[in-house]
Amino acid sequence: MNSAKNPAQTLLVLTTLPDHASAQALATELVTEHLAACVTILPAAQSIYRWKNRIELTSETPVIIKTAAARYAQLEAALRARHPYALPEIIAIPIEQGLPDYLAWINRATLPEDTTC
Repeated sequence: MNSAKNPAQTLLVLTTLPDHASAQALATELVTEHLAACVTILPAAQSIYRWKNRIELTSETPVIIKTAAARYAQLEAALRARHPYALPEIIAIPIEQGLPDYLAWINRATLPEDTTC
């Protein structure tokens, strides 16, 4: 089925990193390796969470990764290998609807052999 007509083949993957520099370095690697079509780095945010039975308050850099569902396993492995956190946030959300041409671009840009994007 054409990926533009089946947007569930595309994902938004969310993670956070400790700072903008580490987010930018990771984003560059993911796009270079065709694991992501695009990575959006947001401004710093405050996260409050429980870790090792303590309440933590941390400044983090949220990251939104656009990828093909077919590349998720490799993307997750790359995030786990490169992420500085012991337990990184890695959450994948299927894209239910979107501009068909953009969704098709995500799928093309994450093909390992693609050099046209």
